[in-house]
Amino acid sequence: MAFKKEEEIIIEPRDIFVGDEDAPVTLMEFGDYESEACAKANEVVKQLLEEYQGKIKFNFRHFPQTKIHQRSMKAGEAAVAAAQDGKFWEMHNILFKNRRQLGTVSLKLHSKEAGIKNKKFLEELVDGKFGWQVQDDLKEGIDRGVKDVPAFFINDELFIGKPSFENLSKVIDSALRKAKRKAPEKKRA
Repeated sequence: MAFKKEEEIIIEPRDIFVGDEDAPVTLMEFGDYESEACAKANEVVKQLLEEYQGKIKFNFRHFPQTKIHQRSMKAGEAAVAAAQDGKFWEMHNILFKNRRQLGTVSLKLHSKEAGIKNKKFLEELVDGKFGWQVQDDLKEGIDRGVKDVPAFFINDELFIGKPSFENLSKVIDSALRKAKRKAPEKKRA
């Protein structure tokens, strides 16, 4: 008798958000963990999440620029692996903080710092278990016209300009006004 192999469900990066899940504005970034510009943008995102608490949610997508950042692909895979343990955002911030130490052994140490309990973390990383998820993000970014990182989308609209707190805030404020106008009026009893 043949046994049916249990299908493993992998939490995909497109399904990982921080912030209020019912927020009217979604901020999405395509980024690379070795990029200095993305590390700076990560600090801006933290400010935005604090400033717009309850009004925005954030989704990070992987866009490893492997021609200039050879370790960015494995770093992305490490973040996806961390997500399987519910530690994506912890790992995400640790990777940016340690963007110059993203070798495989360092990624294992970072996983411990993030609180990951998976004993097979290193093995899965070496085997490229989560490579497809990072590749899917990369392909989606290319399909959306991303050429460089960081690339931001606000409610699926490509953000053009320097990703500063001020510039992103202006577009978020505009998106919030649009969302307010679209919200159905409540009937009075």
